Parts: sequence; structure tokens; C-alpha cells
Amino acid sequence: MEKIEFLILRNLIYNEEYARKVIPFIKDDYFEDQKQKIIFQEISSFIQEYNKLATKEILSIEVEKRSDINDTIFAEIVDIISSFEDEVGELDWLIDSTEKWCRDRAIYLALMESIQLADGKDESKGRDAIPSILSDALSVSFDNHVGHDYLQDYEKRFESYHKKEDRIPFDLEYFNKITKGGLPNKTLNIALAGTGVGKSLFMCHVASSALIQGKNVLYITLEMAEEKIAERIDANLLNVNIQDITDLPKPIFDDKVEDLAKKTQGTLIIKEYPTASAHSGHFKSLLNELALKKSFRPDIIFIDYLNICASSRYRANGNVNSYSYIKAIAEELRGLAVEANLPIVSATQTTRSGYGSSDVELTDTSESFGLPATADLMFALISTEELEGLNQILVKQLKNRYNDPTVRKRFVIGIDRAKMRLYDCEQSAQTDIVDSKDTEEYNAKEEKVKKSFEGFKF
Repeated sequence: MEKIEFLILRNLIYNEEYARKVIPFIKDDYFEDQKQKIIFQEISSFIQEYNKLATKEILSIEVEKRSDINDTIFAEIVDIISSFEDEVGELDWLIDSTEKWCRDRAIYLALMESIQLADGKDESKGRDAIPSILSDALSVSFDNHVGHDYLQDYEKRFESYHKKEDRIPFDLEYFNKITKGGLPNKTLNIALAGTGVGKSLFMCHVASSALIQGKNVLYITLEMAEEKIAERIDANLLNVNIQDITDLPKPIFDDKVEDLAKKTQGTLIIKEYPTASAHSGHFKSLLNELALKKSFRPDIIFIDYLNICASSRYRANGNVNSYSYIKAIAEELRGLAVEANLPIVSATQTTRSGYGSSDVELTDTSESFGLPATADLMFALISTEELEGLNQILVKQLKNRYNDPTVRKRFVIGIDRAKMRLYDCEQSAQTDIVDSKDTEEYNAKEEKVKKSFEGFKF
């Protein structure tokens, strides 16, 4: 029986449909035998240059031109090429077998590279890169989708327009409006704010809201201890001022938590990592561990916060500028969101010029303008003395792939720092703030303050 490598090379010559489907995914390093690797290099190079399959004669001529082989190796390669018979294999089986072979070879090579890194024999990458290397190898697969045919695929397109997309809704009216009902899967969503404005408060509130909806929530903290994040969520969900939680008698505390548990089918996991120590590879490993040990699969992930994550691609103190480093972190987190099929919510700091500003822009993103280029939704949380006196925060859309960011570009939400909550303000509070394109009509007689968790009994 022919070895899979021989079958692959033979069909790359005689089976054009097969070659078109698989050649983008095959790497020459996958071939262990040097002679087979050379043959594949010449096949791939010819297809790339001439957009057609190479013949046995062409391959023999191209191999003869190489300066990196001797006469003996050349003769052996020509013998292999000459043995290729004009026979087309079963297409589906070939593709499936080739995909498995590519994945197996990728895993083997990743293991070898990981051993080198573990032994300190590769100075270009650190040991932190190992999880990412292994994860990439495990995810090797053929994507044979060649694109959307505009005229032929119109029915699928129409169905997609009317298909209800899974989203994680907010309990905040205007956030639901600007996102068309909440956060969709496979997205990265970023809050931009200065120190102390409310980045963590925002994420803790949205995490609390998701839990109340029955969602599974994973909250990753790299800034505060797990217990401190849990304390903020306690204040939010148990309706207790955060400074009073430590004075709450245990029976009352137990009753509140038990009542809460009865009202949701969701689970909240809080995981702490040391600052700048964890990257997307660690988070992937955590997801696998939670699935195995707790049968827990999150519906949404919060990462507090992006700037103090690590990158799986670069060393933190390596020869890389902050722009590339932060952009890499953002791309890795968005990749995680796509792979895990869920939304990720994180935050970033403003620059010094943006801190305390009443009109934050994308240029006020700390360290990297590449971050907003990667995010699906990015908004600023702005606090001034006047807003603080009104118990409000100004929200300004900076980027929005879900909706027109010029509609409701600015709006205010209420904030209760004592109970770590956000809530909807009266419509009158939006006067002269909401963008002029927002033409919704409101009945002033029916205006009322809509608090978070309205109707939720404690």
C-alpha cells in the first residue's frame, strides 16, 4: 500500500480539484523525507507561478536546476517522480486523509519545537509560547469555503438577514440599542476609561447582569484579587453597599446568596492571574480545564484588563514596541473569542492626555492605536465632576461594527458606586447629549428612572 505522502504528491500532479483544495494547507516541513519535501516545493512553486499543475517532465527539469542537491539525490528524486502513475484517487477520502496527515505532522513538529523551547535551545521565543504553538497545531483543519457567490448565494444571504443571532443582552437600554440587542459571539468589546472612572465596575455589572440571565460567565482578573472582584459582584447582586458587606451577619449573607442561586441557572467563575503573566494560551488552557473538571463552558468572558495581559507571540521585555505588543494581545483575544464562539469584554486605559478629558477620542487609547483597529465595539467611559455629582457616566461610541456609531454617539448612564451598579437614566438626562440622528419619540408623562435589575426581588 502506498504511503500517504506518496499519494499526496501523486495526486498533486494528476488531480487538479484535489490540488486546489489542499495545497494552501500543506507545508513543506510536514514531509519528513527530504526528497519528498523537494518534490512538494517544486509542485507548489509551479502552481503558484503558473496557476496550473506541473507535469512529471517539468518537475524533473525544475529539480535539476537546484543547487542544494547532489547527483545521487537528483537521480533518486527523478525515480520517485517517474513512478507516479496517472491515477486519480477518491476525492473526499483523499482530502480527509490529507487533513489528518497535516494535523498529525503539525502536532509532531509543535511537540519538537516545544521541547526545544523547554530546554532553552531556542532564544527567539520563550517558554510562554508553548501553549500557543500546541494550540495552533491542534487547530489545523482544511477550510474549503472559497467565498460567497453574490448572485448564486442570494437565498442563503436572505436567510442570514432574518436569522436571529445569539447575543448576550445588556440590562442597559442604550447599550442594547447601539449593539442591536447585545453582544454577539466571536467579538471583542473594549471599554476605554481613565483610572478610577469605572472600567472594572462596568465589567462587574455586565457580568452580574449576564449571570442573572442564566448565562455562564468567566471573569478573568489580572489586576485585583478574586475575592475583591467577588466582593464587587456581591454588592451588585446582593443589593448591599460594598463598605457594609464585611458587617453583614453570616445568616443574612447566606440567605441572600441562596436566594440568588434560586433565580439563575448560570454559573460565575472568577480566575485570578498575576499581572502581565497570562495570555490567550493560558486562557485556552483554563477553558479546557474548566470543561474537564467542572463541565463549565462560558457564554461570555470578561478580562480585567487587556493592557496587563501578556502576549503569546512576544516577550514582555523583548525587542518589540508597545504598539505591536498591545495590538498582538488584542488580536489574540479576538482569536480566542472566535475559537470559543463567544463575546469577550475587556478594557483599556486612556493616555495621560485622555485622563480627565470630557471628550475622549480613539487617539486617547493608551499605548496602541492598533487596539481599536481590532475591536468590534469600543466605547469610552467618561467622568467629570459635574457628572459625578449627578451620579452619571458619559458613554461615547468610538467604534461599532454592530450599528451606525454616529447614532446615539453619546449618552449617559447612572452609576451607583456604593452598590457597584449601573442603571438607565431618565430620558430627560439625554437632552443635548444623544446624537441628533436619534429621532425616537418619548412620552414625557411616562418617563421614569429605569434601574438595573428592575423587578428583581432581593
